[in-house]
Amino acid sequence: MASPSTSTVRVEIKGRVQGVFFRDWTIENANQLHLRGWVRNRRDGSVEAVFSGDPDAVQEMVERRCRIGPPAAVVTGISSFPWDEKLGEGFQRKPTF
Repeated sequence: MASPSTSTVRVEIKGRVQGVFFRDWTIENANQLHLRGWVRNRRDGSVEAVFSGDPDAVQEMVERRCRIGPPAAVVTGISSFPWDEKLGEGFQRKPTF
């Protein structure tokens, strides 16, 4: 479970978010913000990610960066959920689920 000074959320990002380098873009941005977690494509066409770190950095990632995405993406919706499962170090790409 996250410490009080850490925020951890799972997000589902919908729209034109596959085939537009969204996962690579997410990894780059998460690393810039020093976030831990992972990102993966889902078979329904969405992208799923877990972000963990400084609460302001997590909010920046979810509320600002993921709402825009990389240049070719068209984000139509983001859903955010609490997450309390253990995470590894760094930020990783996971296989499609």
